[in-house]
Amino acid sequence: MLKNIFRNCSDIVFRSIRADEKMRWTVVFISTLVEDKLLEEHVLGPLLEDRPCSDMGLRPAMEVLKDRFISVGTVAITSDLSATVRFVLSGYAIILTTGDNRAMSVSVPGKAKRGLEEPSSEPVVRGPRDGFIENISTNVGLIRGRLKTSRLKLETLTIGELTQTEVMIAYIEGVADAAVVDEVRKRVGDIRIDGLLESNNIEEMIEDVTFTPFPQMQSTERPDVVAAGLLGGNIAILVDSTPFALLLPMTFWAGMQSIEDYYIRWPIATFVRWIRMIFLVIAIFAPALYVAITTFHQEMIPTSLLLSIAGSREPVPFPALIEALLMEIIFEALREAGIRLPKQIGQAISIVGALVIGQSAVEAGIISAPVVIIVSITGIAAFTIPRYSFANGVRLLRFPVLFLAGTLGLYGIALGFLGILLHLCTLRSFGVPYFAPVAPLSIRNLKDIALRVPVWSKTRQPPGPETGNR
Repeated sequence: MLKNIFRNCSDIVFRSIRADEKMRWTVVFISTLVEDKLLEEHVLGPLLEDRPCSDMGLRPAMEVLKDRFISVGTVAITSDLSATVRFVLSGYAIILTTGDNRAMSVSVPGKAKRGLEEPSSEPVVRGPRDGFIENISTNVGLIRGRLKTSRLKLETLTIGELTQTEVMIAYIEGVADAAVVDEVRKRVGDIRIDGLLESNNIEEMIEDVTFTPFPQMQSTERPDVVAAGLLGGNIAILVDSTPFALLLPMTFWAGMQSIEDYYIRWPIATFVRWIRMIFLVIAIFAPALYVAITTFHQEMIPTSLLLSIAGSREPVPFPALIEALLMEIIFEALREAGIRLPKQIGQAISIVGALVIGQSAVEAGIISAPVVIIVSITGIAAFTIPRYSFANGVRLLRFPVLFLAGTLGLYGIALGFLGILLHLCTLRSFGVPYFAPVAPLSIRNLKDIALRVPVWSKTRQPPGPETGNR
């Protein structure tokens, strides 16, 4: 049966071993997914050297083999054909024998994996240097090493008709909201998809609202971020073959905070949080404010500054809206090119490209110098946001606000601000208000939003996902 299922699969090995005249053992495995040394020591070695045969007493030979000859840790016997196929595809060695319709699975993993290293997307000056890798067992071990408690629960599901991807839901019993855990379990279990290759596939399929620029789950490569989130009542979703874990529920304020806030002195962390808040506003509204004032509200500009701006804009053939929009698109293109190019030249291309294009555009009279300055400051402001997916949403909001400012002036900016605020107040992440604890207001949890309170005043993270700050 297995030979028929795995026909035309050149990496599938069927190794036959004769025990005696009545019994033959067959070992089935994928040569590219098993560790040769483990296979020889724990599977082929006992079968070739000890030669367990049919004359082994009253117990079935399969059970005697499991109890007396196989020394590897993970061993299971199953009569389910689909489970047997899944074990083979997961890197297990399968042992079959004559006269028994069951199969024994032996864990001899040999899947290539990289070593632990610091995540490039979430660097810290002070803090742990390890990060998740593409192996879910290693990632679970990194979390278990930080949370040595039996209350840390891990539930395993298999998703993907063709990929059979292993997915784990992690939470701390008694800390995470049981209703949210049940909802996450239901949504993940209801996923029907041919292939699951990355955690973002799960994120898009279980989120509350699809049409929003704001992420409703944190994506992280750092095990300390996941451990801190679990302590705060969050739930983690780990996916095999990707280093990115999901943390949920998520709030707006979680997108503005970094795990390093809790590794440095609280006054410095508080100052940095305020800097992020200020530059968040700049990242969304600075270009729009420039366009609105220079187009509709010149009387608000001091005379000397107005003359300077007018002089720099005199040779420019485009209105302020088109000018700002053009520079924003060029800046985003440079940023994208810097990411996609090889690391050694990507940063150089981004910096040199911005300098050369900006200077040349100003000298040619296509773009005015103030717009180059505004767009550069706006780009820097977006980079202060610690969460990459959250920063992407902020950058996207800049464009509709810019169009509103170019058509309605300051009234358009006010309309855009109210629209964003209304959207944030109505958005929910697994039943948790996205703007909590500001809307709805929770005085108890406000102390760790704008301020990073001293650790001694917060010896225990209050239970419940409404904190969502880590």
